[in-house]
Amino acid sequence: MAIVILMALVALVGPLLVPNATQENLLVGVTPPGGGHLFGTDLLGRDILAMSIAGTRPALIGPLIIAIGALLIGNSVGLLAGYLGGLWDSILMRFVDLMYALPSVLVAMVLIGLLGGGYAISVAFLTAFFWPQDARIVRAATLEQRSRPYVEAARVLGIPRWRIMLRHVWPNLLPLVVANSFLNFAFALVSLSALSFLGLGVPPGDPDWGRMLSENRTEIFANAAASIVPALLIIILASSMNLIGDWLLERISLRGRAQ
Repeated sequence: MAIVILMALVALVGPLLVPNATQENLLVGVTPPGGGHLFGTDLLGRDILAMSIAGTRPALIGPLIIAIGALLIGNSVGLLAGYLGGLWDSILMRFVDLMYALPSVLVAMVLIGLLGGGYAISVAFLTAFFWPQDARIVRAATLEQRSRPYVEAARVLGIPRWRIMLRHVWPNLLPLVVANSFLNFAFALVSLSALSFLGLGVPPGDPDWGRMLSENRTEIFANAAASIVPALLIIILASSMNLIGDWLLERISLRGRAQ
């Protein structure tokens, strides 16, 4: 949690700390750490530390949008399918199964490549492929909740179904939803970095950890830090979010057993 909070702060104040992060100096070229550059420079003479700091913002914003988008779409579909049941459940879940069966990253690579790439397009396509997992989780949890006495009592009182789903069922699923969103963030970060590594994410020249890893891998013997630093940042942030999600799931499970 401390790592995530620190990176969030860096994302907020990063443009103030390194306003000229992408400034090139072809006369310097690629250099190892030292000489006023803590992690050295890349082939274009850009400071690796400054690029890494500037790349924190897209590393957080993109996965956050994907996680929130998957939460909203997946929870809506899962709630409807689990609570309404019957024909609605069959139609919605067959579509979810179709989306879930697709190799998301591979399909996203093809479609993004056809559209010319771009950070916003990558985020949009990954959001479209991340929500089916959320829908299946929420549907299973909703099926377990809809037979509870508090739901039956709400039905007897004549409360509309949409209100029961939103005001009674969904709040009881919120801890599970939040924990799963942290896991979605970690997977989204790795997927976005992979697309940027392949040249399908952010445009050339923009600070991004995945693109930095791709552009500097050929200069690993001249300045290994240019590749190691962004790779470590991806691993550290993804692992931190993954551990937070696992911790939340464990706490929820322990609380459920205690009851």
